[in-house]
Amino acid sequence: MRKNLSLAKWRRGEPSIGAWLSLANTHTAELMANAGFDWLCVDLQHGLIDYGDLRHMLPAISTTETTPLVRVTINAPAEIMKVLDAGAMGVIVPLVNTAEEAAAAVSACRYPPVGTRSFGPARAALYGGRGYVAEANDEIACIVMIETEAGLRNLEAIVTTPGPPTSPTRSACRRAATPTTPSTWRRWPASWPPASGTACPPASTLAASTTPAAGWRWASTS
Repeated sequence: MRKNLSLAKWRRGEPSIGAWLSLANTHTAELMANAGFDWLCVDLQHGLIDYGDLRHMLPAISTTETTPLVRVTINAPAEIMKVLDAGAMGVIVPLVNTAEEAAAAVSACRYPPVGTRSFGPARAALYGGRGYVAEANDEIACIVMIETEAGLRNLEAIVTTPGPPTSPTRSACRRAATPTTPSTWRRWPASWPPASGTACPPASTLAASTTPAAGWRWASTS
C-alpha cells in the first residue's frame, strides 16, 4: 500500500509543513500539491467546498506524494468513512471534547476487528494500491481538534486515546518453517494454525522473535 509519508514523519517525531485548501478549485489543489508541501487539508467544515468538489480535488493532489487530508464537518462515522473511501489518507475531526468522542473518531477510521469502518474503498483502494485493506489501519491518520473548555479539561484523556494495535492483528499471514526477513515476522502458537492468507491471531498471542521455539510457527505480516 502507498505509505502515508506525513504520518511516518509524525511517528518519528519529525515536523511537517502543510497547507489548507478552502476553495473548490481543482487547479489550485494540484498547484499546491506540486509546491512541495508534506500534506494538504481539504476543508469541508469551514471551506467553500462540498463532497462533490472533494471528489475532484483528491485526484488532483494525488498527482504528487503530498498527503491528502480532509477536515470533516462533524465527528460522524458516515462522513469520516465517506472521505476515506474517496481517497483521503487522514481526517481532521473538529470539536472533540472527550476520550469517548476521540475513540469514536479512531474507530471510524479503522477496519474491523479494531474499528467499525465499513468496507467500500471505492477510490481509496485504487489510490492506496495493493494491500490497502490489509494495511489501511496503519496508514490512515486520525487527528482530532480540541476547541472547547470541556475538551481542555479532558486533554490528557483525549490525547492518550489508543490508536490501532500492531499490524499482525490485521494483516494477512503466511506460514513458513523459519523466518526469511526477521523484522517482519511474528510467531503464533501451534494450537492456532490458520490457513495461509487468513487474518493473523490476536496480538496477545503473537510474539516478535527470530529464535524458533517449540510449539510456535512463523507467520509473515509483510
